[in-house]
Amino acid sequence: MQPHCYGLAVAIEPDTKNWTWVIDRACPDCGFDGAAVSVRDVPGIIAANTEAWPEQLRRSDVRQRPDEQTWSPLEYGAHVRDVHRTMTGRLELMLAEDDPRFPNWDQDATAEADRYGEQDPETVVQELRTAGTRAVAAFSAVRDDQLDRTGRRSDGSVFTVTTLAVYYAHDPVHHLWDVRRTR
Repeated sequence: MQPHCYGLAVAIEPDTKNWTWVIDRACPDCGFDGAAVSVRDVPGIIAANTEAWPEQLRRSDVRQRPDEQTWSPLEYGAHVRDVHRTMTGRLELMLAEDDPRFPNWDQDATAEADRYGEQDPETVVQELRTAGTRAVAAFSAVRDDQLDRTGRRSDGSVFTVTTLAVYYAHDPVHHLWDVRRTR
């Protein structure tokens, strides 16, 4: 049973960790090793990960949170869809502008406002595939002379196209690990 309060899913405490360290070393949870990932590996990682999500979003327990601190597979899938959209947008901004500052994206506020846990799983499957495919195409099209272009998050973290790609690839990999381990 999903925890509820007055008919709405109970909010999960936001993750406030700075995950940029995954660019340089392995994640002890999911095993993603950013130091071993090339920017040219990222489209393949994203494509393979995107193809793995439909199975997770068609689970009978897709709406069930395994505990009060963990999103359901549906919530994770909707988040990954939005990660693809956000990171593709950031890449496009980096390629179009000199050292842009990315618009702030509060992932937890988005999850609540967009009611991730109430979305239609099949719609999320289709939207995740579309967003993942678009991301694969965008990151595949980056030229070598664009790899050092920079952009920055609202918290001041600076990325190159290369480091953004590696940082981005960890997120969907980690969240697929999250939903598989709760099975």
